[in-house]
Amino acid sequence: MDPLDRLAEPGLDLLHRVDTLLATGAPEGHRIWPLLRRMQVLPGEAVRSFLELPAAALADAGRSVRQLVRSYDEVSAALTDSVLWSGPAANAYGEYRAALLRHLDEGPESLVGRLESTAGYADALADWAEGSRRALARTLAHALASTEAVAVVAATAGPRTTAARLTSPAPRPSAENEAAEIAARVLAVLCAAYDGAETLLRQWGPSLAESSWPAPVTAAPRYDAPTQVGW
Repeated sequence: MDPLDRLAEPGLDLLHRVDTLLATGAPEGHRIWPLLRRMQVLPGEAVRSFLELPAAALADAGRSVRQLVRSYDEVSAALTDSVLWSGPAANAYGEYRAALLRHLDEGPESLVGRLESTAGYADALADWAEGSRRALARTLAHALASTEAVAVVAATAGPRTTAARLTSPAPRPSAENEAAEIAARVLAVLCAAYDGAETLLRQWGPSLAESSWPAPVTAAPRYDAPTQVGW
């Protein structure tokens, strides 16, 4: 359990209150507006979705992919065994075998090269997830200890029934401003996190493309019909 896991419950409770206040509006011209337009989600729901990312699975993905390289090494070893036959068919087989060996493990565009790139991308994603979770945990810890949180909790305290909400006074403008401040800090961190994920995809995308099989072009072995004599 990392710091974000420990702060998840109180953080989500605070952000639920923030979402409640934001549902009635936010101060005009506040920096929360461009963040809301970009993310298209309130901070509570945004954090809840982020918490559902399989951070632990990402950390294990790179190791799991690298374990597959051993299987390709075994296939490559089998293909390097010497061939005890000769002739046109053996030559054609040799060309295909050499091409297959190159396709399996020769350069970044080979199957092993793509596996190593996939493992590297998984490692980069795991580092991104860990760093993003630390940044979000720091932001939530600051929000929970802030004076803005006190104002938000005070403005949203009390019964939650529909009748109570209809008869209770509207939130004070200052409470809406405090909620917008907390929301802006949280959404700014998440925007930066998702920008980082998109950057990783752009950086690694070319090396994650499908590795196509470059079949060699060889002439089919020619078998001449035997010449019959004496007819």
